[in-house]
Amino acid sequence: MTGLSVDSVMALRQSILQRNTALKDASGPGAPGAPDAPGKAGGADFTSAFKSAINEVSGLQASANEAAAAFERGDTTDIAAVMMAKQQASIGFETTLQVRNKLLSAYKDIMSMPV
Repeated sequence: MTGLSVDSVMALRQSILQRNTALKDASGPGAPGAPDAPGKAGGADFTSAFKSAINEVSGLQASANEAAAAFERGDTTDIAAVMMAKQQASIGFETTLQVRNKLLSAYKDIMSMPV
């Protein structure tokens, strides 16, 4: 297999869990780096983490497409590696989509609150 193994999947999972923990720590009340008022720079940590996650998903999709193209050209015969790459990209995309949906829902809830 080319770069796709149980260890790489577990490393990706661990990376996601670490980011999740960092986001929870940063969003807690009185947490260091938490914004005191709207518009402060404390939200930059979330922004950079989210951009990093999107770039990682984009990379997974690009490598999955490259693996599929290599299989179609006959450069590789390992269909399991191709399917694993496609599944990783799919799970990453679905996770990103769910995070976007939750953020959009939270934004709508905040905007509908009476002042």
